[in-house]
Amino acid sequence: MTSVEICTGAGGQALGLHKAGFVHRAVVEIDPHACATLRANHPEWNVLEQDLLAEWDASAYAGVDLLAGGVPCPPFSKAGRQLGADDERDLFPRALDLAEVLQPKAVMLENVRGLLDPVFAEYREGVNQRLRDLGYEPSWRLLNASDYGVPQLRPRVILVAIRKGLREFEWPEPQKEPALTVGEALKDLMAANGWEGADRWAQRANTVAPTLVGGSKKHGGPDLGPTRARQAWLALGVDGKTIAEESPEPGYVGLPRLTVRMAARLQGFPDDWEFVGRKTNAYRQVGNAFPPPVAEAVGKQIKKAIRAPRKKPLRSVA
Repeated sequence: MTSVEICTGAGGQALGLHKAGFVHRAVVEIDPHACATLRANHPEWNVLEQDLLAEWDASAYAGVDLLAGGVPCPPFSKAGRQLGADDERDLFPRALDLAEVLQPKAVMLENVRGLLDPVFAEYREGVNQRLRDLGYEPSWRLLNASDYGVPQLRPRVILVAIRKGLREFEWPEPQKEPALTVGEALKDLMAANGWEGADRWAQRANTVAPTLVGGSKKHGGPDLGPTRARQAWLALGVDGKTIAEESPEPGYVGLPRLTVRMAARLQGFPDDWEFVGRKTNAYRQVGNAFPPPVAEAVGKQIKKAIRAPRKKPLRSVA
């Protein structure tokens, strides 16, 4: 199973699809720090530092099984102006153009929950019609990362389109086991430098995490988001104003802050995943990522759909 991924970022979706059994023929990303992260973790991946709006001939990858990506969310995010197609950062049209060039068996694109708002109903239908014209059957769904073992709610809209004539796509079922709470997921990291308050803190942090916010190059730094998001973190005993360099030291008094590694674990990244860049760049990669376990769950279902042809209906016997 082969794939091309666009807007790859730090590799959350790419890692999940890799675990689902896809071999990336190319992973495309414009940010140099994220490209360095991808190369550091998977040197065998063909990482292309490429602006998708600039000239790029993707025809060399035609015939891959899957085109995937997480196109920029500001055009649809409630945190922005929700300009949709009028936002210069809207890359859905470019992704659909690539689908026409690559002719994959499946397309998978993720974005923020705001894309399902009624204001974008006409926009979604336009995407659907373009995919139908290209020979695909599109389907949209809102998935919560916490339903797939990630200790964070993180609702994300997923678009999956399967080429007509293949097996019908079935969305992954939520896991029966509840996701870890923030305290359960991070207690060992909070205690890593000998902080005596880690156990007490973990008892307070007894729910899954609010959605991490990564910010953008224009707005946002190494913090846990706007006022409402910080208040949610405050209820869990976390100071969300900044990101810490290290875990709390012995004798620390007050609310602890998350480190980049803690945030990465809340996104579902393995602890050995390296993020290249200083704190602000590293955290931005983490905060904007798509949780690998969710991508893996969806990827496995895509693989089932494109591996087996659709069953022919039984003919009645006269």
